[in-house]
Amino acid sequence: MSDPDHTLWQNTSSEHVDADPLSEDITVDLAIIGGGYTGCSAALHAAQTGASVCLLEAHQIGHGGSGRNVGLVNAGLWLPPDEIRAHLGQIAGDRLIELLGKAPSDVFRLIEEHGIDCEPVRNGTLHCAHSAAGFRDLQTRHRQLSASGAPVELLSAETAGQRTGSASFHGALLDPRAGTIQPLAYVRGLARAAIAAGAQVFEQSPVRSMHQVDGVWSLSTQGGTIRAKSVIQATNAYHAGLQESAPDYVPVYYFQYATAPLSDNLRASILPSGEGCWDTGLIMTSFRMDQSGRLIIGGMGDLKRPGRMAHVGWLRRKLAELYPQLSDQPFVEGWHGRIAMTSDHIPKITRIGPNALSAHGFSGRGIGPGTVFGRQMAASLLNDDLTELPVSEVSEYHEKWTGLRRAYFETGAALTHLIKARF
Repeated sequence: MSDPDHTLWQNTSSEHVDADPLSEDITVDLAIIGGGYTGCSAALHAAQTGASVCLLEAHQIGHGGSGRNVGLVNAGLWLPPDEIRAHLGQIAGDRLIELLGKAPSDVFRLIEEHGIDCEPVRNGTLHCAHSAAGFRDLQTRHRQLSASGAPVELLSAETAGQRTGSASFHGALLDPRAGTIQPLAYVRGLARAAIAAGAQVFEQSPVRSMHQVDGVWSLSTQGGTIRAKSVIQATNAYHAGLQESAPDYVPVYYFQYATAPLSDNLRASILPSGEGCWDTGLIMTSFRMDQSGRLIIGGMGDLKRPGRMAHVGWLRRKLAELYPQLSDQPFVEGWHGRIAMTSDHIPKITRIGPNALSAHGFSGRGIGPGTVFGRQMAASLLNDDLTELPVSEVSEYHEKWTGLRRAYFETGAALTHLIKARF
């Protein structure tokens, strides 16, 4: 049985970070809690301005959702543009749409600038219609995205079949701005680049307490204390301790399994251009290839819950449905990660104190938005200019019935997978 907390990405990452625990007292301009995309992007961009920066990670860089990601570098959010504007208003909505529309370019530029060895492939992503209703949804998204200036293309069922190598779809929406990466290698590469720019990065250094005295923040760990003018909390769905500043969200689990590297013949018939994919199903499926020719497929579900066998049984059936030639391929690695969902699927920036901000709620789209939010939050604090934030900060944010809603999502996924695995 695979360890759901040990990922394929840990085995295949060409990027590594050598960071000791904090063992002294340090004074900096900016302290960052959390070593995922948001935290490492903030550290890199802040250090590049000449600011003194310290990043504290409770485990290892990329321990949380950043190291368990599917690896799709998508543009925008899950929501179509009109819904983003409905939540934020026209001006704020347009600004966020523009920022996150450029997010894949930001990610791939950082990869190139810092030589991050993370298997980057920028051949787009495919949002695949699993049904006729799903294709109608893609038509709506295509219309709204095109009106917002996105160079997306609506593909017929025949063309979608050629691009995916599967006859299962009614069509697809191609976004050429997007692509795929090895997600853990990317975040480790960001941390490496931040260290090279002058940031101090410490692993195995959970923050035990945080308070402000006379305009200076004090962050205490077992090995030392950080004094900082400003703080970014970038813990998202893997927040630990510091209950007074814990982000409020609905935890949703997403799992993935990988085959062994496929033969050249099989590889040639599946995603020949290397797009990353997900479908329009309510309980969605994602699938992609990695650099070594592994087919990686996933869906919603917690592999530590009783529904594990239903999830795995469904996934085997789903793989055979998508690619009958892979029906006898065993899964060799399986893992899961926790996603921080917000009710409106829009990320939140919370003011947790003077000169202190927390970001969470990327709802499964951490790579591009996390990179952008980290950069913009660092600039906002260092320049004392909140207009640089991608969304307006709020003094507090709450979700209702988070425990019940987590159980609802997990039970729904398990029952759906159980039914579909049997019939």
